[in-house]
Amino acid sequence: MSLQDDFQGHIQRYATRQFDWNAFPSNAGYPELARAQMRMIGSGGSPKSGDTTTLRPEHFTMSLIYKEPGKFAACHAHEIEEAFFILSGVLTVGWETEGEVVEVALGPKDMILNARDIAHGFRNSGIEPVMLSVMVGAGKPLPPRYLYHPKDTSAELAAAFGAQPGHTHLLTSADELPLRELMARNVIRYDNQKTHWLPAGFGRKIYVGEGGVKATTVRKEMFLIPPFVGVRPYCREVEEAFLVLEGHITVGWEEDGICVEQQIGPRDVILTPAGRRHYFRNNELTPVTLLCVIGTAQPDDIQFEAQS
Repeated sequence: MSLQDDFQGHIQRYATRQFDWNAFPSNAGYPELARAQMRMIGSGGSPKSGDTTTLRPEHFTMSLIYKEPGKFAACHAHEIEEAFFILSGVLTVGWETEGEVVEVALGPKDMILNARDIAHGFRNSGIEPVMLSVMVGAGKPLPPRYLYHPKDTSAELAAAFGAQPGHTHLLTSADELPLRELMARNVIRYDNQKTHWLPAGFGRKIYVGEGGVKATTVRKEMFLIPPFVGVRPYCREVEEAFLVLEGHITVGWEEDGICVEQQIGPRDVILTPAGRRHYFRNNELTPVTLLCVIGTAQPDDIQFEAQS
């Protein structure tokens, strides 16, 4: 396969992908659970692991979820951590243990890292649809374990993620709960994360990794790239994915002095395999924002160099 064909085969265009309203068979027959999934890297929490149109997962998956107002996802748990990054709208996430639920509302560019084996659900309590990126910290995660699904319990208890009246707590409440303390350590607010400006000319916000929530599987960062800023080719020992949040960015691969590149835009994804030299450059007059997922929990040792 040529370098160009391999490169193009690692790009997913948002405009050419389709949302799947039947991605989660357990939701069938329960309109209150309706949500759509766009699979980008692997199948995520969906059992549709045979989808050959997605990018091949290694250490993580990435998908987009669309949720309409008034709909919720039943409380469930995973054997591995799962991150929600909000693209638009406001999403309420609830964590449950022993009948007590702690809830938090997340807005655009906020993230929560749902801890492994902690039961969690989410709902759209707002007036506009929610779009979020879901990233599971394993290439082929096990199916979720449902705890309060409408097929097994009352509609009211399912919608409350397993909390009886009086047993739902806000993350901002003052009373002390171990579950609240755990959730607080796993919520990352965009406005609270420091931007680290690098000599190469772009900024980084650390969501999961050193300076953010402790990473146990993969790291997650945000890159803020001003106009006409780019980096020279660099290489990682693990795969790295970019999800474009804002703007249009030129991404490229380099091999033996030959470069192939392509401009991509909002909600497009590129997955660069381990060992591949790659780079990015903002050729536009407007800034670019990227969500970057790196297939390791180890600290970053890349020394970015600005393109001349």
